[in-house]
Formats: sequence, C-alpha cells, structure tokens
Amino acid sequence: MRKPNMEDLLEKIHLLTETKGYARVVDIADRLKVSPSNVTRMIQKLDERGYAKYEKYRGITLTSRGSAIAKEMIRKHQLLEEFLRVIGVAEEYIYADVEGLEHHISGNTAFCISTVVRFFEQHPEIRKTFHQYRLAQQLRQIPHHNHSAPNI
Repeated sequence: MRKPNMEDLLEKIHLLTETKGYARVVDIADRLKVSPSNVTRMIQKLDERGYAKYEKYRGITLTSRGSAIAKEMIRKHQLLEEFLRVIGVAEEYIYADVEGLEHHISGNTAFCISTVVRFFEQHPEIRKTFHQYRLAQQLRQIPHHNHSAPNI
C-alpha cells in the first residue's frame, strides 16, 4: 500500500537524481525535514518493497517501479499547481495546498483537472468570466465574515 510519505520520498529521490545525478540520505532528510535515520529506515522499506535499491554509503537508486510512482507524483504536483493558479488561488497558498492534495487524487481526477486547465487555456474569455464570477462571490463573502475574504 502506498502512503504519502513513501510517495514524497520517491519524488525527492527522483528529483535529486535528476538535478544532482545522485541521491544521498542527508540530502533527502534535508528536503523532507526529517532526521537521516528516519530516511534510512524509509529507504530500507522502499528497498524491501522493490521501489528502490539502497547500498549503505553508496546511495539510492529507484527501480523502474519506484521511478514510475515518482514521475506520477511529480506530474500530479505540477498539474495541481497549474490548476490552482488557473482558478485564482493566491500564490502563497499553492505549495501547501498541493502537498495536501497530490497524494489523494486518482488518475481519473487528475485527468479531469487537466481537462479543466486545458479548457481554460483554450478559452481565455471563459477563464476571464470565471475569474469575474469568483471575484464577485469573494466580495459577497466579505460582509458575512469580518475576518477576511476567503483564500480562493
């Protein structure tokens, strides 16, 4: 069974390998904000489950199975960032929102989201109408909530 922390780990290993040519426990721990010993334990589990190959002091490589999951997570991450931008989510919320969503959407949901993104790209006039509607809804919310406008 795949879990969000496993998917995050596979994603970080893949991205490090792509950018640096290798992935080390200390680099992964730094990016995930966890201890190196926790990363080592997680990588050993990935190795046991056939997602990665881990050799102490030599580094980590993903198997084709692990690489496929990492690429899927990166694709979902990029898609969700794009979608949230298209619908007008403030930039300061996007990363945290994507991190909360990316592990919980199916392939079918990702396809539907990508369809909405492409539709708005191909129909900028409809996107403009949507943003005008969203802004009107946001302004209607302000008198009911003295705090601030919704973060949408």
